[in-house]
Amino acid sequence: MIRESLESPSRRTVLKVGVATAGGLLLGFQLLPARSAARVSGAGGEFVPNAFIRIDRAGVITLIMPQVEMGQGVYTSLAMILAEELDASFEKVVLEAAPPNEKLYANPAFGVQATGNSNSIRAFWLPLRKAAAGTREMLVKAASQTWNVDPSSLRTADSTVIHEASGRKLGYGALAARATGQTPPADPKLKSKDQFKLIGKPLKRLDTPDKVNGRALYGIDALPKGVKFAALAASPVFGGKVDHVDDQAAKAIPGVRQVVVLDDLVAVVGDHFWAAKQGLEALKISWNEGSNASVDQTQVWKQAEAASRTQGAVAKSVGDAEKGLSQGERVDAEYRLPFLAHAPMEPINCTVHVRSDGCEIWVGTQVNGRTQAIAAKICGLPLEKVIVHNHLLGGGFGRRLEVDGTEKAVRIAQHVEGPVKVVWSREEDIQHDLYRPVYLDRLSASLSDGKIVAWQHRVTGSSILARWLPPAFQKGIDGDAVDSAVDVPYAIPNLRIEYVRDEPPAVPTGFWRGVGPNNNVFAIESFIDELALRVSKDPVAFRREMLQGAPRLLAVLNLAAEKSGWGQPLPKRSGRGVAVQTSFASYIATVAEVEVDAAGEVRVKRIVCAVDSGTAVNPDTVVAQLEGGLIFGLTAALYGEITIAKGRVEQHNFNDYRMVRIDEVPAIEVHLAPSDESPGGIGETGTTAAPPAVSNAIFAATGVRLRRLPIDRALLASRGRS
Repeated sequence: MIRESLESPSRRTVLKVGVATAGGLLLGFQLLPARSAARVSGAGGEFVPNAFIRIDRAGVITLIMPQVEMGQGVYTSLAMILAEELDASFEKVVLEAAPPNEKLYANPAFGVQATGNSNSIRAFWLPLRKAAAGTREMLVKAASQTWNVDPSSLRTADSTVIHEASGRKLGYGALAARATGQTPPADPKLKSKDQFKLIGKPLKRLDTPDKVNGRALYGIDALPKGVKFAALAASPVFGGKVDHVDDQAAKAIPGVRQVVVLDDLVAVVGDHFWAAKQGLEALKISWNEGSNASVDQTQVWKQAEAASRTQGAVAKSVGDAEKGLSQGERVDAEYRLPFLAHAPMEPINCTVHVRSDGCEIWVGTQVNGRTQAIAAKICGLPLEKVIVHNHLLGGGFGRRLEVDGTEKAVRIAQHVEGPVKVVWSREEDIQHDLYRPVYLDRLSASLSDGKIVAWQHRVTGSSILARWLPPAFQKGIDGDAVDSAVDVPYAIPNLRIEYVRDEPPAVPTGFWRGVGPNNNVFAIESFIDELALRVSKDPVAFRREMLQGAPRLLAVLNLAAEKSGWGQPLPKRSGRGVAVQTSFASYIATVAEVEVDAAGEVRVKRIVCAVDSGTAVNPDTVVAQLEGGLIFGLTAALYGEITIAKGRVEQHNFNDYRMVRIDEVPAIEVHLAPSDESPGGIGETGTTAAPPAVSNAIFAATGVRLRRLPIDRALLASRGRS
């Protein structure tokens, strides 16, 4: 069960002592160091620790969910972790989205309240287990005091404390009041893997029933009483401003209530979205396009090329790469990836009600705290006067790590009486995104006796972290931009990884599912294939030789090779390609099988993926995430590209920003390697895996090496071997 409605943080019973005095049990755990942890004033002036777990008298266990659900299954997996260590009935666990509060609900991996980087399970694996285990120990202690027995004589199961000797039982709800006054144990005992009853089982997702029956509420479904609807248009040129608006025709359309003109956008407000959309189309808007009107794709790449020829900040150095490159046969290559839009199924939307004494927001966001903060800043309100109702997200992919949609909606709502739902059209969404940066990678290696003796990798691209989380940008290094590059898994004695920050002219950039790893894994795994060819070795065999010190990655490579039938003959113009990676603390090997016709069209027929992601909390979720990620990455490899001309994005909708269609989806096999390690990230790894595996398969089928994505069909048609 998922509770969709949220209260203001100042009114939430989870933070009130009143819950405890009414017989409920309020328990919390600290995610941050003591110096960073906040204390919250309760209703009676008392203080309580951070609240993530709540148990009422009826035995209902509420998990205050610090991470957001955008299709990745985290609501179910985190609830499983809680129920496992608490020995709770999984059916009695309900979820409640955490309110915006950076101090209470910050992701421990970031230090800010955010869902991303495939780390929801990784970040909360131990803290949530400890919180639940500590809660269980407190309930056991409460029962031992009630019955005057030794705690060691008690056991727990199905939200119940049991005394086997006497046959007595008490449910968690009945023990809540007595457990409330206890001090949580500092170091509760966690279960061993052989004691798990839930973790590792393919349980049904908690959010599925409501998504099937239509009760699930996404941000776009929010309908507060009296809500109006708004459609908006921003300057088609990056940074442009409104010059003049003729709204006479728009105001004549039935249902149109008003036209809001701001310095950088225009919005039409109506009784329903169709009226607002028609009104927007009827407007005559003149734009002051500003200084970016001449920016185009050529300028973007020329700037990136020039930057890539300068020495970058050193992210990692092992041995003497410069000396090593002068020995043996040197190989150089350059790889490029374009701008990409996110295009989530649920377009950007935000419903806002601005009043003189407060602001209320209904939205789906990956950054609850930042959403509250931007609204408070615009309205000149204290944080506690901004209420954020966070809903399920209809796709995020990093797009909803940004608050530009909320910012625009709040500014519009300041001019509207009552609540207003601002919905972006698909065209507005694609043309005013924060795009996956263009990347230009220069790689060099030297070969001797069939082995790599030196390696240099220079990554050139935008620094998203410098804007999004400035403290993380240190000494000229964007850790995300070089992610997977500094972790190149192969045994190479001389290694140098550099980063050159290059901000593209005018085009705003943001996190896009995988970000640095989907750039670096493409470049690294494509280059490794090229090097294997230079030494006349099979691509899988070449990788095996260099992975002897990486047993987890070697194991999944062998598994993927076996399950894919690596080395077995294929028809003419068909080929297999392989890629391996250590990304987001998971180990993955992927084999793609493709067929390329004479016109250069690529048909991906099969993808086999083997993964060691540590302990799989819910194996079904791991498989589903990889399947979705592989399709997402396949779209980028085959079609994904945003291009710039005259200072604006040329693509508009799914007709010219293509997705992989249902009849193009290959057969996908996912094989999970058993592991006792802590969970790794899985949401973005499939996206990272697909492009290099497919590109390498295309080379095997045609002899054409693709160093740039999306694939060039004309090149494959003109140069591909028959």
